[in-house]
Amino acid sequence: MAEQEQAGPMRESGPWDADEPHPDTDRIDLGGLRLPHNPDFDVRLASVGDQHVGVVVLYDESSLQLQALAAPRSSGLWDEVKTKILAQAKHLEEREGPFGSELAGEMRVEGDSRPARYLGIDGPRWFLLAVISGKAAVDESVAAAFVDFIKDVVVVRGDEPMAREEPIPLSRPTDQPAAQPEDRQGLNPFKRGPEISEIR
Repeated sequence: MAEQEQAGPMRESGPWDADEPHPDTDRIDLGGLRLPHNPDFDVRLASVGDQHVGVVVLYDESSLQLQALAAPRSSGLWDEVKTKILAQAKHLEEREGPFGSELAGEMRVEGDSRPARYLGIDGPRWFLLAVISGKAAVDESVAAAFVDFIKDVVVVRGDEPMAREEPIPLSRPTDQPAAQPEDRQGLNPFKRGPEISEIR
C-alpha cells in the first residue's frame, strides 16, 4: 500500500485508470474493465457480433449500462457525446450529478419510454459512458448503489493505438489468458466466482 501512496495522491473515488494508484480490491476482470463485486447485481456482457462492447448491470427494477471508449490524449469526449445524445433524445435536460454534468429525463426505446440518466466520465485516453435507466433514474436510494459501483470501476485502456470513440474491448473472465500455476496460489476452487452472461 505504501508504494501506491508514493505513486501520487489517491483521489477519493474513481472510476480509476489502471495505471493510477487505486484501491486494490477484488474485482471482476473483463479485460478493458474491472468491475467491483456486488452480490446483488446481475452483470451481463453486451455484444455486437463477436465483440463484447459493454456491460449491463441489473438491480432493483433498474439497469446500468457501461461502455468504455478510446479518447484522444488532448481532450475528453463527454461534451461531444452529450451533444450527440441531445440531438437524438429530445426529452433530456442537463444537470449536475456525482460526476459533473449529466443528462436526465426520458429514454424512448421502440415506442416505450422510461426514465434515464446519462453520465459521462473523461479519463486519460478513455471515456466511460454510464446509462442508468428504470427506477434508479428517479430514486436516489437505488441510484446510489450504481453510483458507488461506477466509482470503483477500473478502466484498462492499454497502449494499443485505437480510433477515437472505438469501444475498448472486453472479454469474459474465462477468455482471459490462463494463469500460471505459481500465480494461482490462494485460488479457492470451491469459491463461487462471478457469473457473467451475455446479451446480444
